[in-house]
Amino acid sequence: MVRLIVRDRESIQEAVRRFRKLVERSGIKKEMRRREYYEKPSEIKRRARLRAERRSRRMRLVNR
Repeated sequence: MVRLIVRDRESIQEAVRRFRKLVERSGIKKEMRRREYYEKPSEIKRRARLRAERRSRRMRLVNR
């Protein structure tokens, strides 16, 4: 849970900017996007497998 305490003499715009940064860093926004639509377990596994393949391909290219 993100908690923001507004500082003395802090404008609303500054507080909102700090709040957005806190939300972004905590991963709430990313989690919301991920849960926006239902994704079948097979699709989750497929995406993870493709990500791992890309990562291993990149590592092979770097180690040459």
